[in-house]
Amino acid sequence: MNAPTPATQSDSAAIAELMQGLGRAAKDAAKALAQASTETKNAALRAAAAAIRERRAELLAANRADVEQAAQKGISPALRDRLILNEQRVEAMARGIEEIVALPDPIGSVIASWTRPNGLKIERVRVPLGVVGIIYESRPNVTADAGALCLKSGNAVILRGGSESSRSSQAIHECLVAGLRAAGLPEAAIQIVPTTDRAAVGYMLSSMTQFINVVVPRGGRSLVERVQAEARVPVIGHLDGNCHVYVDREADVSMARDVVLNAKLRRTGVCGAAETVLFDRGSSATEPVLKALLDAGCEVRGDETIQRLDARVVPAAEADWSTEYLDSIIAAKVVDGVDDAIAHIAKYGSAHTESIVTGNAATAERFLSGVDSAIVLHNASTQFADGGEFGMGAEIGISTDKFHARGPVGVEQLTSYKYVVRGAGQIRP
Repeated sequence: MNAPTPATQSDSAAIAELMQGLGRAAKDAAKALAQASTETKNAALRAAAAAIRERRAELLAANRADVEQAAQKGISPALRDRLILNEQRVEAMARGIEEIVALPDPIGSVIASWTRPNGLKIERVRVPLGVVGIIYESRPNVTADAGALCLKSGNAVILRGGSESSRSSQAIHECLVAGLRAAGLPEAAIQIVPTTDRAAVGYMLSSMTQFINVVVPRGGRSLVERVQAEARVPVIGHLDGNCHVYVDREADVSMARDVVLNAKLRRTGVCGAAETVLFDRGSSATEPVLKALLDAGCEVRGDETIQRLDARVVPAAEADWSTEYLDSIIAAKVVDGVDDAIAHIAKYGSAHTESIVTGNAATAERFLSGVDSAIVLHNASTQFADGGEFGMGAEIGISTDKFHARGPVGVEQLTSYKYVVRGAGQIRP
C-alpha cells in the first residue's frame, strides 16, 4: 500500500480547499452522530474491529513499509517501537475497540438533576463536543483508539497522523470507515487528512475554528508546543511525561526492584515510562534496584551518592532531572524522605504520573495527596498510566491540564454538557 498522495499539492490554496472540505464534511457528520443511537454506534465499532482482524495482512504490510522507511531515516529504536505493529498489537487494537463497545454510552446521561422551589426541573446532560481534531505522531494505533473513542462519544473526528506512520494509519482508517459504512453512519464521521504536508497542520490549527471544537495533540514536546502556540480552539494535551518513582525507606526490596524495572523498561518509549527514580536516604532497596537496572542494560545517571554505589553510574547533569528520555536511560537521586521527594517532583516533574513504593500507609497518603500530578500511584508501576488499564477501553492521551479533562482522555472526557430545563408555564417575576 502506498502512502496517501493528494498533497503533492503543497500550495496554500490547495491545502485550504482540502481542509475546508474535511471540515464541512465533519460538521455535517457530527450532526448525524449526535442523534445516533448507542446500538448504531456500537454496530459500527464492532464492524470496524472485525475489519481490522480481516485485513490484518494488509495492515502489517503497510506497517512494514513504514518501519523500513523509518529505519532508513535513522529514527531511534525506541521511537520505532512506537511505530511497529505485529500480530499481537493488531489484535490489541481490535480488542480495544470492542472494549469501547462495552462501555456505557455517555451521550444523554444525566450528570445531575434538581427541582427549584418554583417547580422548574433542571438536568445537566452529557452531549458531544462536536468535531475533534487529533494530531499525532508515529503511533498508528492512535488512529483506531481515537476514531473509536470519538465515535462512541458522538463526535466527528479529523485525524492527522505523522508521516512516519502514514501507510499504517491509512490502512487502519479504511477499517474504521468500513465499520461506519456497515452501520449506515456517514463516512465523514472519521476522516484522516490525506497528506503529509505540514502546512495542513498549520491550517487545521489556525483556520478551522468554524469546524473544529477542540484539538488533541499526541506526540513529543515540539508537536504539543506547536499546537498550543498556534491553535485557535481549546487544546487537551501534555508536553511530556517526566514520570518518577519514589522508593521509600519502608519499601519492600523485591517489590521496589520489580516496580522500578517495569516502570522504566517495559516500554521505554511510552509517556508513562519512569524517567527518574528517587531513593529515600534510609532505603535498603537502593543498591539492589540500581544493580537490577544496570544489569538490564539501562544507563543510570546519578547524583554523587548514587555514583558511589556502582562504578557504572554516569554523573547526572542538572538537565537530567527534567528530561523525558523515552529510552533505556534513567536519572537517579537520593532524597531526604517523602517531603523531599515531593519537592523534587514539584520542581522538575511534568505533572503526568508518579509512584511511591512503601509499606507505610501514612507515608503513601502523604505522597498521594502532596504530589500534584494527573496520576499518582502507590506500589504500582507508572506504566499503568493508560486508559485501557483504567478500564476506560482506550484513551486518546494523558492530559496534564486542569480544566475540562485530566489524566486519561476517554469517552466521558470527550463530552461536554448542557442544561435541560422543564417547566409548566413558569415566568420570571
